[in-house]
Amino acid sequence: MIYALAARLGQMALVMFGISVVVFLIFFATPGSDPSARIAGRNASQETLQQVRHDFGLDRPLPVQYALMMKKLFVTRDLTSFVNRGQKVIPTVTRAIPITLSLVIGAALLWLIGGLIVGLIAGATKGSWLDRTLMMISLAGVSMPVFWLGEVANLITQSRFHDSWAFSWVPALGYVPFGRDPLGWFQALVIPWIVLATLYVGLYGRVLRASLIETMQEDFIRMARAKGIGERQVLLRHGLRTSLVAFVTMFGLDFGALVGGGALLTEVVFGLQGVGKLTYDALQTLDLPMIMATVIYASFFVVMANFVVDVVHMFLDPRVRDAF
Repeated sequence: MIYALAARLGQMALVMFGISVVVFLIFFATPGSDPSARIAGRNASQETLQQVRHDFGLDRPLPVQYALMMKKLFVTRDLTSFVNRGQKVIPTVTRAIPITLSLVIGAALLWLIGGLIVGLIAGATKGSWLDRTLMMISLAGVSMPVFWLGEVANLITQSRFHDSWAFSWVPALGYVPFGRDPLGWFQALVIPWIVLATLYVGLYGRVLRASLIETMQEDFIRMARAKGIGERQVLLRHGLRTSLVAFVTMFGLDFGALVGGGALLTEVVFGLQGVGKLTYDALQTLDLPMIMATVIYASFFVVMANFVVDVVHMFLDPRVRDAF
């Protein structure tokens, strides 16, 4: 199994290398694209364009440009923005990462707990009024767009009822660093956590319910019942553990995508300057170094999430463990 894990890590490194090459070629080698024209500005003379190409190494062969870009990005960490002169890319992304992590981790805890509770209760009471009620609520949660729900939450907590006893504690939109004010950090993020988690609670609850119902019809469940094991123990020890395979797979992929910038709409609605908002702003101005840094950062989390999911599968499903 150790050899298999090492092989997976090697595959991750190759995937990350491939992603970095593809991203570089898309922005710097696409026919008709000229980064130096973006840097020099409109109506720049040919002399200015040549000087910009020389200063940024854009007049060198593509392999050399790629090597220089990766060196500035990962080794010297002095890659600067093409739009905001003098702005360091790595420190800017580093400042945005804690904001996105704080948002996604808090929301992930809520949707994990909520999804487990909803899916387990609905699966255990299949066909009952409680099951149907939970599925209706879950469907409503899945159907509400994040940006709409966020705007409604802001309307209630920031405007209409902000002066009431229920929401007077809600601070203004924005992020408060945890190290500066832990309570302010929690108060600033609790509403975004709930808004972001609402969609996933309904989605994960429905998926877990379907997986649990299917698992409870398997032969090993019948055998466990035949041995006299209690229904609760059969449900929790045998049924739930096997059903969590799909649950964990979804969580790993969704968590990696959100940390990589997928929480953009939530960040915009609540004024959080996270990685998603940073990527969006860079795309608006075609700031190529910033886009490269955020895309590679997002890719790293997605690839790492896939690796962690594979490892967790080994512990949840003996069949996967035996394959290694």
